[in-house]
Amino acid sequence: MVDYVVPYDPKWKNDFCHEASLIKEGLGRTDIELHHIGSTSVEGILAKPIIDLLGVVSDVHALDTKSNVFEGLGYEIMGAYGIDGRRYFRKMDGSGKRTHHLHVYETGSPYIERHLAFRDYLIAHPSKAAEYSNLKAMLTSADTVTWDSYLDGKEPFILATEQEALEWFRSI
Repeated sequence: MVDYVVPYDPKWKNDFCHEASLIKEGLGRTDIELHHIGSTSVEGILAKPIIDLLGVVSDVHALDTKSNVFEGLGYEIMGAYGIDGRRYFRKMDGSGKRTHHLHVYETGSPYIERHLAFRDYLIAHPSKAAEYSNLKAMLTSADTVTWDSYLDGKEPFILATEQEALEWFRSI
């Protein structure tokens, strides 16, 4: 089995809270709302051990002037990284292992709702979360698995579940 995913670790909640605190402190007066997203935010499912944070700001371009803050926190600044309107940052530990992803969008971006709906839907529907976790286990069990084959294998589930999640999220 390739080590792309690991069992849920309860410390991930604290890791998110600690990192969110560092980011908010570093940004000072810059208003940012931070959410824990991705599989590390859903108890009980397999996840890549990287904390995903979703940042919401009123002006995403204002973050471009805060590069020194993110670099000081150990983040690599990736720009939009293929998604218009996003600012993407990734952080590595001392050994070069990725530890955090920060995706920042401007208030009103549809990506915000998409991320929060998917997370909340999995939390509210444990059987769907278990299905996702089982899929991840199956995809990573082959000796020949690659990162691309893992991502491609998850995509149909994510796209279908995302639609269910958005409908559910908008109805609550």
